[in-house]
Amino acid sequence: MTPLAEEQAYVERCRAGLHRMLDDARHNVIIGETVAGDRYSAERLGRHLKSLAKELGEDDGAPPFFGRLDFGTLESGAGEHAGERYHIGRRHISGDAGEQPLVIDWRAPVSRTFYQASARDPHGVAVRRRFGWAAGELTGFEDERLDLGQDLGAASRILTAEIERPRVGPMRDIVATIQPEQDDLVRAELDESLCVQGAPGTGKTAVGLHRAAYLLYAHRRRLSRGGVLVLGPNRAFLGYISAVLPALGEIDVEQTTIEALLAGVPINGADSTAAAAVKHDVRMAEVLHRALYRRIRRPDGPIGVPDGSYRWRVREEELRRVVDDTRREALPYGVGRERVLSRVASLLRRQAETRGQTINAAWTRRMIRAVTPAVDVLWPSVTPQEVLFEVLSDPSEVADDVLTPAEQTAITWPRPPRTHKSARWTAADLVLLDELAGLIERPPGWGHVIVDEAQDLSPMQCRAVARRSGHGSLTVLGDLAQGTTPWAARDWGEQLTHLGRPEARVVALTTGFRVPTAVVELANRLLPELDVTVPHTRSFRHDGRLRVRHVPDLARGVVAAVREAMEHEGSIGVIAADAAADRLSDALADAEVASAGPAADGAGVRVGVVPATLAKGLEYDHVVLVEPAAIVAAEERGLNRLYVALTRAVSRLDVVHSRPLPPPFRPSA
Repeated sequence: MTPLAEEQAYVERCRAGLHRMLDDARHNVIIGETVAGDRYSAERLGRHLKSLAKELGEDDGAPPFFGRLDFGTLESGAGEHAGERYHIGRRHISGDAGEQPLVIDWRAPVSRTFYQASARDPHGVAVRRRFGWAAGELTGFEDERLDLGQDLGAASRILTAEIERPRVGPMRDIVATIQPEQDDLVRAELDESLCVQGAPGTGKTAVGLHRAAYLLYAHRRRLSRGGVLVLGPNRAFLGYISAVLPALGEIDVEQTTIEALLAGVPINGADSTAAAAVKHDVRMAEVLHRALYRRIRRPDGPIGVPDGSYRWRVREEELRRVVDDTRREALPYGVGRERVLSRVASLLRRQAETRGQTINAAWTRRMIRAVTPAVDVLWPSVTPQEVLFEVLSDPSEVADDVLTPAEQTAITWPRPPRTHKSARWTAADLVLLDELAGLIERPPGWGHVIVDEAQDLSPMQCRAVARRSGHGSLTVLGDLAQGTTPWAARDWGEQLTHLGRPEARVVALTTGFRVPTAVVELANRLLPELDVTVPHTRSFRHDGRLRVRHVPDLARGVVAAVREAMEHEGSIGVIAADAAADRLSDALADAEVASAGPAADGAGVRVGVVPATLAKGLEYDHVVLVEPAAIVAAEERGLNRLYVALTRAVSRLDVVHSRPLPPPFRPSA
């Protein structure tokens, strides 16, 4: 039997093992409730078993492994793995009873050797084997004799083919192609917060998602309650990455946007650009803190509490001490109010105990109800909407030395609503309401939070993220050059401070695996114009193509470029200034070319027409970039937006324009 035939036979053993695991998981779902000791345990066990069964069921047909490690002798440094052979895959596949696993999970400690071993430092590995697959069938393999100094690296045919494979459908995992520097980040300790600065195509998003999968594998018990949260820039992006974690065996990770995370009231209003900029400014945190805590009053007399025929009395100085002590403890506002209620009730209890009265829970509850009206005056109960309503009606009382008169005018309602219940809240108000909610009561958090496109978060949005990761860690992903919001970060140090992690390690990824050299070189020429300091990128790939076309009729030029792109395999993205997207969709429809919105991979539609403001995070094999000058002119950070748009191409880029190109964008002669 040839080596390839042996591996193909091993594939069948693995698939049989996977089906056996699926049958066992489904059987365990049925009997799970009978083995759990209590209702809570039964519920958790049931969720786990059903999730496992679902994961295994969805994995049918996927390659069971992508690599193999053949360890050498003890003398070669193989240690406990001397003489062993392991197949490495996306998930563990059990062997028969008493046998070692058929496939080792890529996250297992021994699997790290697959990514880190090299001819210079083989880690005891004699042979590293990579496998090639097509339509779920094993087609070949490639051996690297690390013990003999053979390390293919970028010359690996299978590695290169996997990296350059056409992008069709949603984002896929990169477990077969993880590079050593990426692996270091994926496997960083749970307690360490990281910031990954990466140009387009360097794999920062993939690193973040694989880090989520790794942490859930290595620290499942610690993360079982807090869990992992992935924050993306928009719904199109979340749809694009949605298949990665399930493919890695993790389906219980919450993935959402910052807007959805903060949503607590309907959005039915709109801000001016100036108002939104002020509301997202970190100084608003001080304004809101003042507005909330100025509600606390100092006592202006004692309080009396009737108790049957007797009346208890709490002196003014005692009340003042309770309020002052509670304020010094810097508790959340709502917790502080409960603390004041409890302490006033304790003063009454001590008086009652001194008189020999029997104290029980019913008496304590009665006293708390009796003192609540007095505490309502000293430390009122309040909602975030009530506080923000007062601030936006007239910010002068709490913002005079924080915001300029022009900034106060910008956020003041021209026609204040009668009450907070009739207010028309805006998207920017969400961060203010969340700030107030966090001041009143700490929100629930996650054990680990992954924030993608973090350079676009405002300081107030960063604070919202920080509140939800106070007892956990962060993986911050982004590219300062791709900052497109009015408040986008220009420096990671300041942004990490707003995120509550000023000590986080900043690591730059500078090798592009997605964007070919021709596109990377064009993108690098834009960097000096973007007012940020980031390293230039070099591309792993040399297979791409860049073409610039000047056309008299833009719509016809785009249709022609799309028709030509359709002669090649892969997805096609038509990216244009937002105002032109609908017109281009109509032009394609008139030419009988089927197209859809940003998520164009459904129902067999290859062509997506994407407004430039929604292109971030997406990728297409072939991008038709329409009228760069219009993209630049559409917004303050138009050059940054252009940088984002052109780097969505993973194989070919056509620039179609009728207006002059922006100066830094013009190809050299």
